[in-house]
Parts: sequence; structure tokens; C-alpha cells
Amino acid sequence: MNRREFITTGLAAFGLSALGLRAEAQAAGIPPPTLVQMRVPLPANEIHVFPNHFRLYHTRADGTAVRYACRVGRDSLYEPGQYYVGAKKANPSWKPTPGMVEREPEKYAQYEEDGIPGGPNNPLGVRALYLFQPGRGDTFLRIHGTNDPGTIGRAVSNGCAGLTNEHIRVLYDQTPIDTPVVLYPKMG
Repeated sequence: MNRREFITTGLAAFGLSALGLRAEAQAAGIPPPTLVQMRVPLPANEIHVFPNHFRLYHTRADGTAVRYACRVGRDSLYEPGQYYVGAKKANPSWKPTPGMVEREPEKYAQYEEDGIPGGPNNPLGVRALYLFQPGRGDTFLRIHGTNDPGTIGRAVSNGCAGLTNEHIRVLYDQTPIDTPVVLYPKMG
């Protein structure tokens, strides 16, 4: 079996259609989710975000992971650490945090009261995984979709990790509540 057959077979087995996931992402030049062999063993059924490479890995028991291209938080808004998925929402509504309104009132104050209803044009996209920490609860950090796929591969968000809407649908379906999430520190 060659590499392409291995990846296609692995993606199909994982519930990813090698053809069905390409429309939006390929139009924006974003690579499709790819089944990869992990160089360093990581526990199965976890999410690992490597901000310098703009990659999110969803690990599997056989030593492989599904690798997604992502965006991450900008500057000091990215918060490395260990989290867990404490909630999941399909078509989540969105409201800016008080910190977002304080930092950029011209951009966010208009949404401070009512926010934006859920859907593909929402800043959280079509799915969101809510990151929690023990003793802290909801951290207001998310792994979510984006209505702006051109931001994938950049540090542009208010701290969250973002995937295309089509890619977050797949990750969302494969991720149960309490899944561990590691956001690695930015290097350099």
C-alpha cells in the first residue's frame, strides 16, 4: 500500500471523506486532515495544538493522529496549558468576552449585549469545543470553526484555536466530553 492509499484508507476509516472535505479548505489553500504517524508517542484520544506549526493533532490508539491545519491566538492572548473539553455546542451563539470589548471596542462593543446567533457566519463557526480546567471551569478558550478560512495558519484570534467549518465538524463528531487538550507554548 502506498502513502496515498494509506492516508485515504485511514481517513475513510476515521470517518473523513478524502473528497468531501476538500471543497472549502482547498479553495483557501488549506491542506485536508491527514492521518500521520506520530514521531513521539502521545496518549490516545487527546487533542494537541502546536502553535508554531499551526497544527492540531487528534491522537489515536495505534500511534497515529489526524493532523489539521489551524489558526491560534495572537500575541499574549494564546494561553498554553492543559485543558479538557467541558462542553460542546453545534451552531453556538457568540458574545465577545469583556476583555475583547476592552481591547477592541470599535470591533466588539456592538455585540456586547446580544452577541451573534449561531450559524456559519458566527465567529465560532458551526461547532465549538469549550475548554475547561479543573478548579477554574470554563476558560473562555475554544476550539471552533471559522467563517474566515483565510486565517488558518496565522496567529489572529483572541486566544482560541480555529479550524475551517468543515474540519471542525469532523473533529467535533470524534471528540467526547472530557477529552484532554494540550495547548503547547509558542517558541521563539
